[in-house]
Amino acid sequence: FLFFSVFNRKTGEPPLINGWIPYLGKALIFRKDAYQFLLDQQKKFGDIFTVHIAGRYITFIMDPFQYVYVIRNSKQLEFHEFANKMASKTFDYPALSKGKFPELKENLHRIYQYLQGKPLDIISDHMMKNLQDIFEWKCSQATDWETEKMYKFCCSVMFEASFVTLYGRVPAADGHKVISEIRDKFIKFDASFPYLAANIPIELLGATKKVRKELIHHFLLQNMTKWLGGSKVVQARQDIFEKYELLGDYDKAAHHFAFLWASVGNTIPATFWAMYYLLRHPEALAAVRDEIDHLLQSTGQKRGPTYNIHLTREQLDNLVYLESALNESLRMCSSSMNIRISQEDFVLKLEGNQEVVLRKGDWIALYPQILHMDPEVYEDPKEYKFDRYIENGKKKTTFYKAGRKLKYFLMPFGSGISMCPGRFLAMNEMKMFLFILLSHFDVELAENKAVRLDNSRMGLGILLPDVDIAFRYKLRS
Repeated sequence: FLFFSVFNRKTGEPPLINGWIPYLGKALIFRKDAYQFLLDQQKKFGDIFTVHIAGRYITFIMDPFQYVYVIRNSKQLEFHEFANKMASKTFDYPALSKGKFPELKENLHRIYQYLQGKPLDIISDHMMKNLQDIFEWKCSQATDWETEKMYKFCCSVMFEASFVTLYGRVPAADGHKVISEIRDKFIKFDASFPYLAANIPIELLGATKKVRKELIHHFLLQNMTKWLGGSKVVQARQDIFEKYELLGDYDKAAHHFAFLWASVGNTIPATFWAMYYLLRHPEALAAVRDEIDHLLQSTGQKRGPTYNIHLTREQLDNLVYLESALNESLRMCSSSMNIRISQEDFVLKLEGNQEVVLRKGDWIALYPQILHMDPEVYEDPKEYKFDRYIENGKKKTTFYKAGRKLKYFLMPFGSGISMCPGRFLAMNEMKMFLFILLSHFDVELAENKAVRLDNSRMGLGILLPDVDIAFRYKLRS
């Protein structure tokens, strides 16, 4: 029996949903299906309520019109400290304390300028070239139908292309093999990620500790200096780490490993879903392929593994059907929880004269999946509509709820200060992957089974598929 008790606490504090299991509170039911649990609480208690989850009191703000008040209060509602604590524990580097590492956090944050503007164009060009090389190495022999598992395929291509783009090539004759060994370890570590994020000691997670240590060792300076042609963003991070004598070699390597996880941990499953939904919907596949072919024709570029395709940022941005299809799959598979922590006792003022009394250390959470699946915002939200983000042939950016225009309608990359700094590169990478795949190959599903979202990563980003599915491809004639 799941009893729940609701105590109205201090005046102005939201209703508390406590659960009956000491410490755990509502953790188990939340973990099983956070989306449904939150919807049920919203029906009972309205748009603001506090849930006791594993020793934490988390206040959920469910009304998307109130998001802006949480996001703009970045002074009182902090994110970075929470993220740094979680990352240092998960990836095994010392917490970025100001005393020990003055300004390290700020210096690392500044480096994200390499992932926007002109530097983004450079890194995207490298990614495009590396993706084409990997597709050619992997698939140029596919004159007849080749069958592979789709998640495994996306993982293999995206991991290697991202690795080479960021960290450089492994010059050994078996460079591909070295990277695939790192990838296999990465997949093992990644499977434990939700448990590490939930604060479960790594000692309880089988071989995870050993695997993490081996992965970090790949990023020791003596190994990284052998790799050729790495990116400016990784070089700049290396330069910064060198300035901190208290950061050991292992700690620096752990930071590099964390950056790799941040670069591919969500991009790989997001690429899978984008590809899966396109292959499930022939009209979507035809529209996107048509747009790609049209761009190649209009720029006088030939398609096929032996030709180098070059795309400017403007050309990538103008692929409205490709972007809409990608956004639609992100809408359906992303499940990030945007967390802020109250730095002091304070009253959060919301629209319509509403106020929320918060205590220092309280957590506030936005759960955009509720917005993404809201039938008032998105008609038939459980259906994949590849052109949902297109209006009159242009990008559609106006969505409404209760007749009012929403400021936030699609939030796969977080919000405000917690927004993913690599989001522009991630979007480019996924578009380029699909561009090369669809321009070079005929692709179709090789088995007819439903792939569902695996909920074990709820709140942590992009959900993984619950099973892999076979697809087949061959060179387009």
